[in-house]
Amino acid sequence: MAAFSSLTDRLSNAFKHLKSKGKLSEADIDGTIREIRRALLDADVALDVVRSFTGKVRERALGTEVSEALNPAQQVVKIVNEELTDVLGQGVDRPLNFAKNPPTIIMLAGLQGAGKTTLAGKLGYWLKDSGHTPLLVAADLQRPNAVTQLQVVGERAGVPVYAPEKGVQSDGGEAVAAPGQTSGDPVKVARDSIEIAKQKLYDTVIIDTAGRLGVDEELMKQARDIRDAVQPNEILFVIDAMIGQDAVKTAKAFDEGVDFTGVVLSKLDGDARGGAALSVASVTGKPILFASTGEGLKDFEVFHPDRMASRILDMGDIMTLIEQAQKQFDEKEARKAAEKISEGSFGLDDFLDQLQQVRKLGSMKSLLGMIPGMAQHRKELEQFDEKEIDRTEAIIRSMTPAERRDPSIINGSRRARIAYGSGVTVSQVNALLQRFEQAAKMMKRMSNRGGMGGGMPGFGGPAMGGGKKKGKNKKKGGKSGNPMKREAEEKALRDKLAGKKSSGSTGGSAFAKKPQNPALPAGLEEMMGNVDGGTELPPNLGGGLSGLFGR
Repeated sequence: MAAFSSLTDRLSNAFKHLKSKGKLSEADIDGTIREIRRALLDADVALDVVRSFTGKVRERALGTEVSEALNPAQQVVKIVNEELTDVLGQGVDRPLNFAKNPPTIIMLAGLQGAGKTTLAGKLGYWLKDSGHTPLLVAADLQRPNAVTQLQVVGERAGVPVYAPEKGVQSDGGEAVAAPGQTSGDPVKVARDSIEIAKQKLYDTVIIDTAGRLGVDEELMKQARDIRDAVQPNEILFVIDAMIGQDAVKTAKAFDEGVDFTGVVLSKLDGDARGGAALSVASVTGKPILFASTGEGLKDFEVFHPDRMASRILDMGDIMTLIEQAQKQFDEKEARKAAEKISEGSFGLDDFLDQLQQVRKLGSMKSLLGMIPGMAQHRKELEQFDEKEIDRTEAIIRSMTPAERRDPSIINGSRRARIAYGSGVTVSQVNALLQRFEQAAKMMKRMSNRGGMGGGMPGFGGPAMGGGKKKGKNKKKGGKSGNPMKREAEEKALRDKLAGKKSSGSTGGSAFAKKPQNPALPAGLEEMMGNVDGGTELPPNLGGGLSGLFGR
């Protein structure tokens, strides 16, 4: 995540000098702890949290679990990962508290500008997608156009909004009310919304409340009045991940003022240091329940301390990637696509279907960012143009059905026609066809990797009867006729394709294994590969789907 990119880079550098050491001295550990401390302080993590964190890491690193480890460097990374998980709230993470008798009442609190209104729409969308019937309530009658904004967000999310009061409106960009003035009674709006929800059978009510530019008694009094009037099941404190050290002070003030039950981190896609947000769970003892990772309605996810710690340490978040894929992909269709890859009949039509499904997961940048070891490729990720996917779709849609099924028939005149129809150059069409051919070969080769698990995990490779072997073990292009030697050559080729390094990597491969799941789309598995935290990816971020968009 962008908010933690600097912290990720600093922590990765802190572990580099440990790689080549078979045994760590006290000086080595002290030097690493010193770098970790600087990284956390530069990231705006609270001083008390930094002291406690580094003290625990040092104590464990000097103990027997590192001195007796076969790979001390990886053991240190493992210790840091576990302690960072504790700082983020290990053991206090939990789901939302839903009422036994609906509606469940969720109140949002926080400073003005923290992103409460946008987050109300995201939370409503998430609940609706989970099978609930949420109602958004416009109780922020102070900020100019806050009610209108919530109505727009609710319409985009497909969630109804209860807004009996217009609140403060603006005319020509200037507020018609003095700063801090409230138009209407927010407590009455919140109270009435509960009755409306009961009458119309909404099972969840999300109340968007007013904020201030800073903490004051008037803000807290209004928040307490709304809390006392509706007796919410959850009071979620929304905090901007980019506000720096003030995050801790603000969190303490709201905890004392309204006694919130959970935290939501917003704007984690920002490029500020963001480390202060890491202190909130540790300082308040309240769990972080959700994280907002972008401006889109779908850029919202349940917060898992262990997964966030893995992301910060550049160990990826494959579990979240798997869960997102499970929601979006049809296992039956994925198996069919895998069989086509195995048979060599995977065409551009099939690729277009897979590409559209992958896009449902979110931006390609965030998708690739969940893969372990991507911090070293951040520059390529930042330069990646999401519009390249649109251009790719336009090129494929400009082809005839026959051309999509068999790209080999596309000659010079056809390429010119496709380029004209899609608004790109002929060279861009050529580049796409070349990358597709290379990616298709790589996907087929990896789907038939009998020595590495019998095909793609969960898919119909040769071990599952999904792939068809044509011909009889013919000797191809320089491969040895000796079975044992040929097997060794093929293993070396597979290792090269997977981009594997030596086992001394500090990326956490020993404890951040990639789960296997049949719901992954054809091509996405290859894009992920057998990547661990220290793996060098091929140019253009690897084969499979991502290779198609390289420049």
